[in-house]
Amino acid sequence: MAIRLSRKVAAEIEALFDEARRRRGLPHDSRILGEEPVSKTVAETMPERSEATVREKAGPTLSDIYGRYLQDPTKRRSDRTMLAHHTTRRVIENVFGSDKLIADITREDCRELLEILRWLPVNFGKKFGSISVREAVAIAKADTHIKTINATNLNAYMARFATMLNWAVAEEFIGRNPARGLQLAETVHPQDRRRPFESWQLRRIFQAPIYTGCRDDKQGYAIAGNVIAEGARYWVPLIGLWSGMRLNEACQLDVADVRNIEGVHCFVITQESLSGTRDKSLKTKSSERLVPLHPTLIDLGFLAFVEQRRKCGSLKLFDDLPAGVRGFRSVAFSRWFSRFLVSAEATSPRTCYHSFRHGFRDAARNARIDRDIALRLGGWITGGTHSETADDYGAGYRPKVLYDAISAIEYPELDLSHLLDRRRLRM
Repeated sequence: MAIRLSRKVAAEIEALFDEARRRRGLPHDSRILGEEPVSKTVAETMPERSEATVREKAGPTLSDIYGRYLQDPTKRRSDRTMLAHHTTRRVIENVFGSDKLIADITREDCRELLEILRWLPVNFGKKFGSISVREAVAIAKADTHIKTINATNLNAYMARFATMLNWAVAEEFIGRNPARGLQLAETVHPQDRRRPFESWQLRRIFQAPIYTGCRDDKQGYAIAGNVIAEGARYWVPLIGLWSGMRLNEACQLDVADVRNIEGVHCFVITQESLSGTRDKSLKTKSSERLVPLHPTLIDLGFLAFVEQRRKCGSLKLFDDLPAGVRGFRSVAFSRWFSRFLVSAEATSPRTCYHSFRHGFRDAARNARIDRDIALRLGGWITGGTHSETADDYGAGYRPKVLYDAISAIEYPELDLSHLLDRRRLRM
């Protein structure tokens, strides 16, 4: 009873104060004075809130979190990785809507995303213009001739999305990751996704007009003639064969990236540029490395080619390759190389330029090259759970050690004597 009476007394006191405010012309609550029905809702008397304010109080959106994640200064990502994340972000926000609250994304939403990605056409943005992901998927379902992304690419989309959500969990924006573990079952064993070139393919590649004589090294590269190509179309496949280098690593080389280090001619594979430019990127931290030139590359006149580019004042070793919209010279070369394989009748399932890298790894095995050295040469991640810390110690192998190892690489069924003969004629 005392509590109830105290509320009544408090209300009467408030009324006295409001009456005094009313008489002085000050702001007051007319409901307390009985001038306005008390039934008027609180919401009606509150100031209007903007849509942005309401959304902020409800929680961050998918777009908000993606932006914060990609701008997190504690994360170090290569340009290529950032490009992949931005591509994934566009697809994810297209499917869910950029304004969807991050906390509202459910496990069922993520399963639906997985199903949508199963039917996502390859390069759908370029092929279908500005239509939505869902519209492109509907078209692909209706037309079985439309090529869709493979399981590896699909799982890469899901993995990058799940990584972003893991970050959101760590930053306490959400309580759990609804996309955790969602991956499409692979139907092809990882070892079989890409195959090394077989001997007959290598012979056809290096017996093609590019190497034996073509009309020109532009549109006439597949037509027999008297011209021997000199630029990327001639050297990049040979670099892949004898170094196992990734395509983009080879295509983005600076002239200054071919150096004599401790008496050994080496490729210096790095993002840094002595010219001060910043147009190179690497896949992983272990991609930065020294790869000595294989003796065959030297015998074929590669150093003379490098010196020629240096005398011409070129910064890029292969400035005949366009940089492309995203700055990757490998894009144009990859497309050309696919056409080249067809013209050389060297195509086979699951083979592409990356097959040189697989062949290099097999050649290293057959040469009995120490596994750790082979992994260093190829820029593969070395070590296991017990040795990763040890791998961070020291400066790595001396160039002479790496040169002795790479010199053991050979392809017994591949004859390149015609290239050596051509070089002697030019000298």
